[in-house]
Amino acid sequence: MESYAQGETEPLLEETIGANFERTVAAHADREALVEVATGRRWSWSELNRDVDALARGLMAAGVEKGDRIGIWAPNCAEWTLTQYATAKIGAILVNVNPSYRTHEFAYAVNQSGMRMLLAASSFKTSDYRGMVEQTAAECPALERVVYVDTDDWGNLLAEGEGLHTDAVAERMATLSPTDPINIQYTSGTTGRPKGATLSHRNILNNGFFVTELINFTEQDRLCIPVPFYHCFGMVMANIGCTTHGSTMIIPGPGFAAEDTLRAVAAERCTALYGVPTMFIAMQNHPTFAEHDLSTLRTGIMAGSPCPVEVMKKCVDLMHMSEVSICYGMTETSPVSTQTRSDDDLERRTETIGRVHPNLEIKIVDPVSGEVVPRGETGELCTRGYSVMVGYWEEPAKTDEVLDADGWMHTGDLAVMREDGYCIVVGRSKDMVIRGGENIYPREIEEFLYGHPDIQDVQVVGVPDEKYGEELCAWVQLREGAEPLTAEAVREYATGKLAHYKIPRYVMVVEEFPITVTGKVRKVEMRKVSTEKLGL
Repeated sequence: MESYAQGETEPLLEETIGANFERTVAAHADREALVEVATGRRWSWSELNRDVDALARGLMAAGVEKGDRIGIWAPNCAEWTLTQYATAKIGAILVNVNPSYRTHEFAYAVNQSGMRMLLAASSFKTSDYRGMVEQTAAECPALERVVYVDTDDWGNLLAEGEGLHTDAVAERMATLSPTDPINIQYTSGTTGRPKGATLSHRNILNNGFFVTELINFTEQDRLCIPVPFYHCFGMVMANIGCTTHGSTMIIPGPGFAAEDTLRAVAAERCTALYGVPTMFIAMQNHPTFAEHDLSTLRTGIMAGSPCPVEVMKKCVDLMHMSEVSICYGMTETSPVSTQTRSDDDLERRTETIGRVHPNLEIKIVDPVSGEVVPRGETGELCTRGYSVMVGYWEEPAKTDEVLDADGWMHTGDLAVMREDGYCIVVGRSKDMVIRGGENIYPREIEEFLYGHPDIQDVQVVGVPDEKYGEELCAWVQLREGAEPLTAEAVREYATGKLAHYKIPRYVMVVEEFPITVTGKVRKVEMRKVSTEKLGL
């Protein structure tokens, strides 16, 4: 039997995000739509629609046209959600900027996307967004306007829209098509520079809908969302999952904190909770875990990396998440391609990434020949269907590297399809490192570190880490006559320029790298040596 599977065929939502949102508003006007726990702000569906429209009008009055790129750079907050739906209603393309980005990465995203306007928080934790925007202003000439959402800027933007005639938003919505691009999310490429995965209404509306269909969402559900909105996990699987079903979105805080999340689940009587395994581990090991009443929980999603058996057992037994689901995917596929079902056993939820999603196809192919391999054999996982991205923003050659002529997306992940159609990811063909649910591609960090005056050559590999699953280790060859280099010095060089999770924890100064006969660096051997030498 070949490693090929097709999901159930179900009707797709052939509408725009705005039209779908308004359908939900009409059906559930007075039910609760959004709760921001930190501030106590609450919206019914009709109130949320009113505020989304007010922002949409403000953006239109500010000159935002269909297809313009509008950035959002902020941690999770209600304004993020409002921006997501307001831009969708007016056909602007929302560019998600990772809240961990520093100047180097931010300037790249602004310029590569051609961003005209940015909605940003003033600061969050160690990120001074305003300072970084000012620092990079000269490098980003196309960025015409920055609105700080936690200042008077926000109210001023909304006020600008008050002069627009009543039907302005509806008229704009009528010109949009479900296949229009609506979102750009930067994913770190193996070639160094991040690539802007461009997604349409159709891509993300349907993926959010089917992900939550498979965990039986209805308007009775209340979802706690500690995962970041800038990822598909937060903005698609959570927000759009809720808005397509009339379920309530609960924002426990701007960033993840175990106790805040537990408190929000209990106080808001949440029925569902999302997270990467490290989040669930942090909650389950929190000293106050037993004090929180989690009995309203029924389901949720764990994604980002494999789930340890003990963690899953506690999710089911102690957190009452009997229907919890595992999802697998990538930004380029909106994101989910496979998912476990609500009645799957513990083995399927911990050993596999589930089976193919509705309306999608998956196959496992030989990475060299491209032929489909038999079930039980390892190959590259490919997927095809409505969820596959429009392409990488203005990078057709890069798009062609991963999307073939028949519409198959080549994930770069090595997997096995079992006889029952469930898949297991066994490795990554591109040396990607997953640190606490964040995908890190060593090439990007290597290219950055090449800029260090003392570094002649550098290779970055992932090494095991108890807390995050993996950490980064940089192997460095120094220039002639350079001073010895410490991990601290490398961290200091990268701080403020790279997101904290991309900064190597370990640095090993070496004379040479292990290489193959053909001159390729042997990262497998480097990982092994690093793990032994560091005693991990």
